[in-house]
Amino acid sequence: MIPAPFDYQRASSVDEAIELLRQHGEDAKLLAGGHSLLPLMKLRLAQPSVLVDIGRIADLSYVSETPADGRVLRIGALTRHHDLATSELVREQVPLLAHVASRIGDPQVRHRGTIGGSVVHGDPASDLPAALLALRATLVVRGPAGERSIPADEFFTGFLETAIAPDEVLTEIRVPAVPGVGWAFEKFNRRAQDWAIVGVAAVMTDGAGGPGVGLVNMGPQPMRAAGVEEALRAGASLGEAAARADEGTDPPTDLNGSAEYRRHLARVLVRRALETASG
Repeated sequence: MIPAPFDYQRASSVDEAIELLRQHGEDAKLLAGGHSLLPLMKLRLAQPSVLVDIGRIADLSYVSETPADGRVLRIGALTRHHDLATSELVREQVPLLAHVASRIGDPQVRHRGTIGGSVVHGDPASDLPAALLALRATLVVRGPAGERSIPADEFFTGFLETAIAPDEVLTEIRVPAVPGVGWAFEKFNRRAQDWAIVGVAAVMTDGAGGPGVGLVNMGPQPMRAAGVEEALRAGASLGEAAARADEGTDPPTDLNGSAEYRRHLARVLVRRALETASG
């Protein structure tokens, strides 16, 4: 398929990107790695009149620790999946995130795709949003009114929809460091590079909120397994907690499986993830 006609503009800074978005309104879309937006444009499911390319804004590609206490990792929105997967800092402080990034697509995708592009796309079948939910990350966006921080639980609002306004840019993801904490990532797919039929990201932190469990492809938007987390906080066994994996979910039925099949997979994969993370 061939995309509908569009204009192309390259932004050299976040402020310039925000101004271009303000000028063109909802008809403009940001372009980073392009692995989420371009397929939609080829199918004409998205037809922006203007593409604002932010892919060369070097200031948005980094991984660093919060200077004060080193307990929060700051990740620039244009940090590529490969850089996350191979970062020693991420591997040491948030190994779940490094592992999930290493499982995305193939090497070509990992060298071009960005964490910001994946997250802003808001696809419930994407792996990284589930990991960020489990880790209770915070997403930082900037627009004409300034900067604001959005908890991951409030960021994903619907199918391919997020809390970002049309004239805002995601600049940073802040992830609590969890060195030495048990974690696991499980996903079931037909082929190694396919989207997950169901996936689970789990981290057994005992900090604020307790254990975190994020689900892949179990509803119209990325979501956490709230029933599992509640059961774990209440002292339930891993099996009892995993039995609540599909609680409050709304999985789709498609060529890969029925909603009931996905519910079953969620319970199985959550139990595996919890056992691995606890072991």
